[in-house]
Amino acid sequence: MGDRTVTYSPAFTLVPTYECFNRCTYCNFRRDIGSSGWLSVEAAAKQLAALDSEHVREILILSGEVAPNSPQRSQWLERLYELATLALDCGFLPHTNAGPLTRAEMAYLKQVNASMGLMLEQLTPKLLHTVHRHAPSKDPQLRLRQLEQAGELGIPFTTGLLLGIGEEPEDWAETLTAIAECHRRWGHIQEVILQPHSRGQRQEEALLGFDLSQLPQLVSWARSLLPQDITIQIPANLVTQHKLLRACLEAGARDLGGIVPLDHVNPDYPHMDIDQLRTQLQAWGWELVPRLPIYPQFLDWLPPVLRRRVPQGYC
Repeated sequence: MGDRTVTYSPAFTLVPTYECFNRCTYCNFRRDIGSSGWLSVEAAAKQLAALDSEHVREILILSGEVAPNSPQRSQWLERLYELATLALDCGFLPHTNAGPLTRAEMAYLKQVNASMGLMLEQLTPKLLHTVHRHAPSKDPQLRLRQLEQAGELGIPFTTGLLLGIGEEPEDWAETLTAIAECHRRWGHIQEVILQPHSRGQRQEEALLGFDLSQLPQLVSWARSLLPQDITIQIPANLVTQHKLLRACLEAGARDLGGIVPLDHVNPDYPHMDIDQLRTQLQAWGWELVPRLPIYPQFLDWLPPVLRRRVPQGYC
């Protein structure tokens, strides 16, 4: 790919459950335990059958979290595995993001996922007393261990920062540095997402959100701190001002994330039509191209049964 290439993942999201034992005060995704049930394999199969496999490649399996000590934990893990297997059988490549997992759970899901992910969010522990005070799995050291486990297991991984939830600029540097050091040990991090918190209708606490005017500078800062083989991603539906989006690309962002029918984490922020987005980028001298949920340099990391599922013709 050339220096003026920007990638995105043509994706669709399966949500095994919106129920989550965490209660982050800014969340627009979670539901209370016992309120919404779990997605069945049969219902998921109907959703996937309606997709155009020529235009969708990634199935993002994005789940609320079941507590580690819950008697439902093993059933939940099995549902994650079943949905990833279903996605593979339907001709797609799954990418699972389901919160912190044990090493054994990650090894199990590695068998049926092209890649996996977990947002580090912010490394500072002070958020455990504010927006994460009711969110045990947002312990930053727990999440950092997840990045290490992914490296040890050879799992291509996506992580990132959540911006505007009460952190300071020095916290961004600490978090980016920790990601960079982890990647230098294992070489497994595909992307770092710089995700601005964007206010939604369902969040518990009315945070101001992130000042988007700071994003191009943060992209440039991240590019200077991260190894060059980590791609910086900004979500296209959260950075919609043309001048701002262009500035982020010029500063070093090279991926726009999953372009999905519905962003379940930010349901108030729809994606622009992909053809309109491509035309806009072309006007600025950028080429927008689709990618897989696994980057080319990681294909040899896949078990043979998964490697055979990778289609030709994608970057």
